[in-house]
Amino acid sequence: MSRIVAFETTDIRFPTSLSLDGSDAMNPDPDYSAAYLRIVTDAADHVSGHAFVFTIGRGNDVQVAALDALAAHLVGRELEPLLDEMGAINRELIGDSQLRWLGPEKGVMHMAIGAVVNALWDIKAKRAGLPLWQLLSRMSPEELVALVDFRYLSNALTPEDALRILRDAEPGRAERESELLATGYPAYTTSPGWLGYSDEKLARLCREAIADGFGQIKLKVGADLDDDIRRLRVARAVCGEGFPIAIDANQRWEVSEAIEWVNALAEFDPAWIEEPTSPDDVLGHAEIARGIAPVRVATGEHAQNRVIFKQLLQAGAISVMQIDAARVGGVNENIANLLLAAKFGVPVCPHAGGVGLCEAVQHLSMFDFVAVTGTREGRMIEYVDHLHEHFVVPTEVRGGVYVAPTAPGTGMEMKAASRAEYEFGTAHAAA
Repeated sequence: MSRIVAFETTDIRFPTSLSLDGSDAMNPDPDYSAAYLRIVTDAADHVSGHAFVFTIGRGNDVQVAALDALAAHLVGRELEPLLDEMGAINRELIGDSQLRWLGPEKGVMHMAIGAVVNALWDIKAKRAGLPLWQLLSRMSPEELVALVDFRYLSNALTPEDALRILRDAEPGRAERESELLATGYPAYTTSPGWLGYSDEKLARLCREAIADGFGQIKLKVGADLDDDIRRLRVARAVCGEGFPIAIDANQRWEVSEAIEWVNALAEFDPAWIEEPTSPDDVLGHAEIARGIAPVRVATGEHAQNRVIFKQLLQAGAISVMQIDAARVGGVNENIANLLLAAKFGVPVCPHAGGVGLCEAVQHLSMFDFVAVTGTREGRMIEYVDHLHEHFVVPTEVRGGVYVAPTAPGTGMEMKAASRAEYEFGTAHAAA
């Protein structure tokens, strides 16, 4: 047996606010950052587990402290039993009652648990010699269901429901895996649409996105209606009628304001409106959905846990569900979220606008295609074109599609040189 011997955390921050990359109506000056975790073992294969929580700068030190608070759960423990029972360690971490009190199951503590779970999956996938999406896609329905915490879900999704969904998708797994490796997974790009960009830059980036093969772009909105109308007019003129242009308000509006604002932009035929109001306001999203139809509502990057997703789906509040690889309790909870979406027939188009999120969340969408829903129709993964060079296995997008990764692991491992160069303050280590 090998043991976990160290739990290393690092505060990493990239100064993206200088170029306004990532800027939107609620977050005008984000510094894309990672509260980074490395789980070190004494195993002969020297494999370590890497993961992170994405933040946008200040507060990253708080997120690192939350990671450090979990070290005692793992340091000194035998590794193999943890990897054999990933559902059990997920429930153990979430079930620490004194830490759970800070949520429960939401906020910085829950995101920290997600990073720990993801780091263990990184080790498990590397040991299997498989990318995460392939490792998950080759697990039996029974093994996958054992990963999920069904507490609070049973009035919408039971273990029997989940088994039925996964068993229905079993027959075509091998063919879909081959198809995915050959053709990839559709992407859309947010890179043209950051709110701080000039109209000239917006137009140029729209032209480049179309030339690069993307089938949809997304623009940030919500600061000023006249500005939004002008920018959407620029984008529509470049992209042409019928080309999908999504819009994203990043929680800026009141419910009534969202309805009025989106209806004022309806002439530009938005593909969806993303995060129109508070991510916790399930009934508000449902009211907005009724008030702006046929424009679709999309949300989920700030959904705190599987319960929020359950309620959004039960209320008919969203037509597009957006999961985030670093917001909820890790791979396990995102499997629950994918199963919920499949049960309700809602497509999942993940959030990936942040450092390392493209690298991470692609695995979840690809697993969904192979082993859960069996379809890519109406589904795509967000793509932004910065900071990939800092990762050991950077995302590869060609012709507007994600190339399926084949390197073992979750894709969340950042290069050691980049971690050292962009470290903010002092690294932390528990051993």
